[in-house]
Amino acid sequence: MQSFAALADPTRRRIVELLAQRERPTGEIVDEFDVSAPAISQHLNVLREAGLVVTRAEGQTRIQSLNPRGLDELGAWLEHTRRVWSRRLDALERELRADDAKKKSSKS
Repeated sequence: MQSFAALADPTRRRIVELLAQRERPTGEIVDEFDVSAPAISQHLNVLREAGLVVTRAEGQTRIQSLNPRGLDELGAWLEHTRRVWSRRLDALERELRADDAKKKSSKS
């Protein structure tokens, strides 16, 4: 899943956190970091390619915002994974309890 790879970088995660608060002009995002504007532009490109950020033009200004569909895809994947692991852990718990019960009954 490309979005997880995009979020592996701390700068990109911070950009997403900033955009979660509100949409922002690219220059405002650049001002939040101690890296060059071209570096932030590359980070935004990765986030756009991953479907997490969308850009719109307002005159000469580029406005960045989160893409709800990209976030929905992440949420759906996480929810699916959570359900799978929850079922597996529940099954493991049942097996461990059954094993404990067998051990207790064999000692009696």
